[in-house]
Amino acid sequence: MPKTIIASCEEKMLKTIESLKKDFTKIRTGKANPAILNDVMVSYYGVPTPVSQVGSVSASDPQTIVVKPWDKSILKDIEKAILTAGLGLNPQNDGEVVRIHIPPLNEQTRKDLAKQAKKVAEENKVAIRNVRRDAIESLKKLEKDSLITEDELKRYSEQVQKLTDKYILNIDNLTKEKESDIMSI
Repeated sequence: MPKTIIASCEEKMLKTIESLKKDFTKIRTGKANPAILNDVMVSYYGVPTPVSQVGSVSASDPQTIVVKPWDKSILKDIEKAILTAGLGLNPQNDGEVVRIHIPPLNEQTRKDLAKQAKKVAEENKVAIRNVRRDAIESLKKLEKDSLITEDELKRYSEQVQKLTDKYILNIDNLTKEKESDIMSI
């Protein structure tokens, strides 16, 4: 039973790391990254559809993302969806494709984006700590119900803490990596 709790704890922590990585793809750097359009939904015949499912999304050069729709009649819808997505990007429709020029980041914008990355990382650290708290509470309940001894509770709690430390360190490393991406010109 305690091993199941620890395995479940690690699985939730791993999902938190995956969530952090996904969140980091939404924070733009100075380079064109098609992943920043992952959450942009286009009204495709009245159905909200991800941009990646209505056309090919690619980076034609380090400063430009190109969306080439399979159905040219939705070019205006793609353009509108990108404008309203709140990404601060200005798409240009040339009748064939939608080009999105990624403006170079100034120093203040870089600092703001780095701050945003730190905030997202801290939110995920809190999520990891909440998983730890829940796991330790479950272990304490097992000890209270006399299913494990006090020594076992201590040993299992230490295992949960080691997992927590490992994933917090992982978040710190990912954050440093993202910050260096943002701050590099």
